[in-house]
Amino acid sequence: MTLHDTHISDTPRPVIRQLDDAAINRIAAGEVVERPASALKELLENALDAGAARISVDVADGGKTLIRVTDDGFGMTAADLPLALSRHATSKIDGSDLLNIHTFGFRGEALPSLGAVGRLTLSSRASGHEAAQISCDGGRVGAVRPTGLGRGTVVELRDIFHATPARLKFLRSDRAEAQAILDVVRRLAMAEPTVGFVLRDVSGGGESRVLFRADPAPGDLFEALHGRLASVLGAEFVANAVPVDLTREGMRLTGYAALPTYSRGSSVAQFLFVNGRPMLDRMLFGALRAAYFDVLGRDRHPAAVLTLTCEPEVVDVNVHPAKSEVRFRSPDVARSLIITGIRTALSQAGHRASSTVGEETLARFRSEGTRAYQMDRPSVAARGFSFAMQAPPGFAEAPAARAEVAELEGNAHPLGAARAQLHENYIVAQTATGIVIVDQHAAHERLVYERLKRERAASGIAAQALLIPEIVALSPAEAARMLEVATDLAELGLVIEPFGGAAIAVRETPAVLGVVSAEAMIRDILDEISDLGTSHLLQGRIDAILSRMACHGSVRSGRQMRAEEMNALLREMEATPLSGQCNHGRPTYVELSLHDIERLFGRR
Repeated sequence: MTLHDTHISDTPRPVIRQLDDAAINRIAAGEVVERPASALKELLENALDAGAARISVDVADGGKTLIRVTDDGFGMTAADLPLALSRHATSKIDGSDLLNIHTFGFRGEALPSLGAVGRLTLSSRASGHEAAQISCDGGRVGAVRPTGLGRGTVVELRDIFHATPARLKFLRSDRAEAQAILDVVRRLAMAEPTVGFVLRDVSGGGESRVLFRADPAPGDLFEALHGRLASVLGAEFVANAVPVDLTREGMRLTGYAALPTYSRGSSVAQFLFVNGRPMLDRMLFGALRAAYFDVLGRDRHPAAVLTLTCEPEVVDVNVHPAKSEVRFRSPDVARSLIITGIRTALSQAGHRASSTVGEETLARFRSEGTRAYQMDRPSVAARGFSFAMQAPPGFAEAPAARAEVAELEGNAHPLGAARAQLHENYIVAQTATGIVIVDQHAAHERLVYERLKRERAASGIAAQALLIPEIVALSPAEAARMLEVATDLAELGLVIEPFGGAAIAVRETPAVLGVVSAEAMIRDILDEISDLGTSHLLQGRIDAILSRMACHGSVRSGRQMRAEEMNALLREMEATPLSGQCNHGRPTYVELSLHDIERLFGRR
């Protein structure tokens, strides 16, 4: 007998046993209920599934001691209540098709899981029935009893994790947990703009404090969403965002995407939904980044609120306990829809830059404590008459000048007419309502870059054949992954083919890149495919080369420009999409209204 056999014989044999319901529910709660915010998310989704038009939430101590959700939905009968606290009991699916899911919830796990880790009270009344109430404390379900309640449901969860005190040690401060709760409410409020939400803090038992309120938004899809986003994200976001609406192969993308110059230092202003569900899906956020990749700097992040709507059968929401990730039957279609939808919307915005550019400029100029006074601004006709009266004898305003003023007042050209060039780099133009200051090099760089991209789209990427093909040894899985995208890479000038075993041969590389290490490029592309499911690295490299070419081919700083050249630049900017920002995401022009300028001088 060996030492190993002796060790086995001395060790008791593990016995397989069936866990009781209380233990099963606590385990399920560990997957579904991570913190008070995740518990609230489940309760809010239940309220929305019940057809609620208004939802009220009360929390205390960051949700640790109380979470109460009141809705005006369909409600439940007395006979429904015990079933609602049973695992895998649900009214939302019949179990025959786990892909045809039209509701937020479907597993029947949330309420029994919450009852297993806290003190849960469920009160409800369905139309035509009496109100009833049931309680569950640490997994122990009480009897159904009558109560007083109008139509709808009230779910009250007290002392979360009191039955699993070890979990309490992992919760953060009351303030941090309250912020997480607010984030959950805000996300669902953006997903459901026609539903009213109220969040109150009732800590300490005193007078409640409203943390968030969003009344039901009227109008069609975009009107309702516009109003809701203004109340949730602020008027500044909707003023600097463009609507997105694109349908392709059974999927529809709707929402608002912010202009590139309205960017952020982090991804906190990115909200993605699939059939109304808030998502934290890596592939979807990767597509959002790709849509902005040549209009934003590397350290900036876009702002967007987007919803993908599709038939339930083409997306699997049952791949993550919290349902925050999904799996698409055709992920490339979803990814392409996001990229194309955003780029199309941004292109339709033309030369437009965000209004915050002008505000940031004013903030740098503005002095505090300046006494303000009101000064009336005369009309064009009044100004013309006044100037004529003040002119020397025999002087008359030129007809061309009068025509130009009329053209500006008619807003024929949004970027106005060039009036001066300062420091051989900044063009000052007069518009109908103010002035525009243009960075001539940054603006022309963007114009040349867009021109090069159009030429590339028309004639394709030229490839250069390698005298000796470069052989790259990969693992079988890596080789298969690269060969799957070989056709896409060939369109970008990178030609690869199998070379026996797990190796691939690189026969051509994009000519615009010059001499490159094919193996390093292949491995970089592989890393991006592993991270995002696809790769835009090669396209990004080529676009970076085009951007550098545009930089060298653009009007340089320090060059004097004639008036006709400056005006031609302004007209081309007005006709070129994305000309409001340079290739690195910085604004190409600053617009100041006369009202803004008067504020600088304390006139308003």
